[in-house]
Amino acid sequence: MSDSSKPKVRRIAINTGGGDAPGLNAVIRAATLAALNEGWEVFGIRRGYMGILEGEVDGEEGLFPLTAQAVRGITHLGGTILGTTTRGNPFGLEVRQPDGTWGTVDRSDEIVQRFRECEIDALIAIGGDGSLSIAHALHQKGLPVIGVPKTIDNDLSATDVTFGFQSAVEVATDAIGRLHSTAEAHQRVMVVQLMGRHTGWIALESGLAGGADVILIPEIPYDIAKIADKVRERDLQRRRFSIVVVAEGARPRDGEASYADETGRYGGIADRIAAQLHEATEKETRSMVLGHIQRGGEPIAYDRSLALRFGAAAVRCIREGQLGTMVALQGNYIRAVPLGDAIRDIKRVPADSELVMTARQLGISFGD
Repeated sequence: MSDSSKPKVRRIAINTGGGDAPGLNAVIRAATLAALNEGWEVFGIRRGYMGILEGEVDGEEGLFPLTAQAVRGITHLGGTILGTTTRGNPFGLEVRQPDGTWGTVDRSDEIVQRFRECEIDALIAIGGDGSLSIAHALHQKGLPVIGVPKTIDNDLSATDVTFGFQSAVEVATDAIGRLHSTAEAHQRVMVVQLMGRHTGWIALESGLAGGADVILIPEIPYDIAKIADKVRERDLQRRRFSIVVVAEGARPRDGEASYADETGRYGGIADRIAAQLHEATEKETRSMVLGHIQRGGEPIAYDRSLALRFGAAAVRCIREGQLGTMVALQGNYIRAVPLGDAIRDIKRVPADSELVMTARQLGISFGD
């Protein structure tokens, strides 16, 4: 693209949406510094899109300048200095109706108009499939967007890896490893529940690395009798403890996933399996939910590096006029892929993948 045909950029904004992931602050820092070096102004939006809608809340500006000083020393920090929310979809924001009940309202047109009023030339939207779907829909309404893939689940098909995933695997692997000694000391079955609503990447990689005996993932429905057989087999081998790693979205054959409440939030699968294994084997069982510990803390070096690369690449995309795209790691290179293509498919664990085959060769059961 010639210099004359490149978009004239003066001001950009950055937001983070959905669940947090280790590495968000590294993306923010890289994108901010790269944009400042282009001579652009950079603004942060707090709480997804809510900051630009609500303005100042509790003394904090909803839209505020991101300077070199503002992003100093944040690469290694977990969380996000911009804040985030899982309830900030501008196409369906929850509002209280006059009669006291709750409903939803579409404020997407207002979002686009606010960006125009603030003279923001492009938005770097950092998020997972849900947040990037919102960004794509806003782009179709005229908001210039560049997406940055963020999810510890590693389930975006357009990119080989998402930042935050390896940090989550590291945390989960450490937790599984620590359970071995206590499980063996008490001759117990330990059932560890990890994140993974629709995909089992965290459970598979951390279970394999952590020495799990059983790994249960959404892509391979399980039979509780098969898991019980694995526990009994270990007892016969005088290995009188077992470690079962289960993704929160795993489900039995001809059964449903375990839900924490009527909202469709996943939860309770570890308790269910522990109770069933105790009944089937009469062994003492314990369940553990690792939960948000997987999201928290500092990103490991790999995720910091990948996040910095993504942030810088997003600015290059804006500079080159590659709007409506998402930056993605493909091989050893960061590429821009159409945002619509990037969110089209969830990257699931293939049942015949090399990772699954390796686990089976090591004697790990998938409950099938």
